[in-house]
Amino acid sequence: MDAKSLIIELIVGFVALFLMTKILGKVSLAQITTFDFISSIVLGELVGNAIYDNNVKLNSILLSVAIWGLMIYIIEWFTQKFRGSRSFLEGKPSIIIRNGHIDREEMKKNKLDLDELQNLLRQRSVFSIREVAYAVLETDGSVNVLKKSKYDITKKSDLNVPQKPVYLPITLINDGEVDYENLKEAGLDENWLFNTLREHKIDNAKQVFYLEWKKDEGVFLEKM
Repeated sequence: MDAKSLIIELIVGFVALFLMTKILGKVSLAQITTFDFISSIVLGELVGNAIYDNNVKLNSILLSVAIWGLMIYIIEWFTQKFRGSRSFLEGKPSIIIRNGHIDREEMKKNKLDLDELQNLLRQRSVFSIREVAYAVLETDGSVNVLKKSKYDITKKSDLNVPQKPVYLPITLINDGEVDYENLKEAGLDENWLFNTLREHKIDNAKQVFYLEWKKDEGVFLEKM
């Protein structure tokens, strides 16, 4: 394939994909669903093979994009017309924290572990699970959070209230496993942890799904 043909096919492929994206009404990659993600991969593969395969002509690129674009359009139309198909084709949001408690079953269904959940919450400026009343895992993989009322209040600067020190929460038990490094970093020891578990009528760390400690608020714990 000579340079001229390659350039033309690259431009045509780019324009075709761009126009199809506009026609289908995609607004942002951040809002991509599972079906959109699959579509993007397939379209990229179709155009890529068409461009770099000498036996594939320019009209093949356009035909590939047009057929796949039509299929996507039909699916989008179908989900608009029939609401029941949306959860199957596009997925549906999952409530992973409900009334301040982690829903382990929903986390399992969505293949989500505690480390990933904490990462998603930090992206929403939430540094402790105890602050969350409800957390919803959206179909695009992001999390939206409704904070508990005592954490979702007017800024202290607006009320002229003196500022207090701010502390980060430290995870001490994650899915039944004690994080001894974090325990040491917090200035605590096994005796303190054992006594804390006993106060909550827990005999073993294996019975704890999640436990965090914060200097100004103490312990937050979720049982298995």
